[in-house]
Amino acid sequence: MSTVTLDKPVAARSGGQRRTPGDALVAGTSHTMLIIWSVIVIVPFCWVVLSSFKTSKEILSSPFSLPAEWSFENYTSAWTKAGIGTYFFNTVIVVGTALVLVMLLGAMCAYVLARFEFFGRNFIYYTMLGGLTFPVFLVIVPLFFVLQGFGLLNTLPGLILTYVAYALPFTVFFLYAFFKTLPDDVYEAAMMDGAGEWRTFFQIMLPMAAPGMAGVAIFNFLGLWNQFLLPVALNTQRENWVLTQGMASFSSQAGYNVDFGALFAGVVMTVLPVLVVYLIFQRRISGTVSTGTFR
Repeated sequence: MSTVTLDKPVAARSGGQRRTPGDALVAGTSHTMLIIWSVIVIVPFCWVVLSSFKTSKEILSSPFSLPAEWSFENYTSAWTKAGIGTYFFNTVIVVGTALVLVMLLGAMCAYVLARFEFFGRNFIYYTMLGGLTFPVFLVIVPLFFVLQGFGLLNTLPGLILTYVAYALPFTVFFLYAFFKTLPDDVYEAAMMDGAGEWRTFFQIMLPMAAPGMAGVAIFNFLGLWNQFLLPVALNTQRENWVLTQGMASFSSQAGYNVDFGALFAGVVMTVLPVLVVYLIFQRRISGTVSTGTFR
């Protein structure tokens, strides 16, 4: 007597789900929008890069053609004559120092709030969250007088401290979830082995939160590097300008006699560090957010 076997549907055998026309429509629409958005972002940037190798006459006469001669003269002019080099180094000093300080202080604050029970813990945490909702432009005037009172107005140390205060609430909020999900067994084992609180934090708990530290460091770098409002209001001394201030002045001071080639070269030098950092760590950003903050 023969037995009859019925084949399972392809979707059931493969363990997947059959796609409906609605799913295909949503996927097609989202991919189309992403392609359009990518073109809107990438094409202007490529045009700026090409224009940075042209003279102003070439840019005005044939804006979409290739450069007649590929020369780095515009980059040299922007770096020296326009002062982009000085502004670049000021930005590296301010953002680099502020990033180290805010990561250290933010990690310590988030660790204490996430791992220890004490009076006022929730009040401190929600006060930090409140700092995320407070518009920056509302604190410009108080910050101005505070820095003036401490003699830090129009100085790089004053701008560094302002950047630290600006980025600290987000850093604490981001890292809080990572320290909250770390296993208690590791902490207890370290304490039983004789490790103090400081050693446990720096040698055991902090390395375990490395994915979150990397992700929030990238977000802070992007935000602080592109910061414009705070330095414009609190750092008006020209030799202490950062890149955003220098580029704004360079684009407006020439009037009708603008050196467009050097201007576009300055834009490329301003955007390039941010672009390189993002391209290198883009997977770290997406992986950190999916495994940490929204866990």
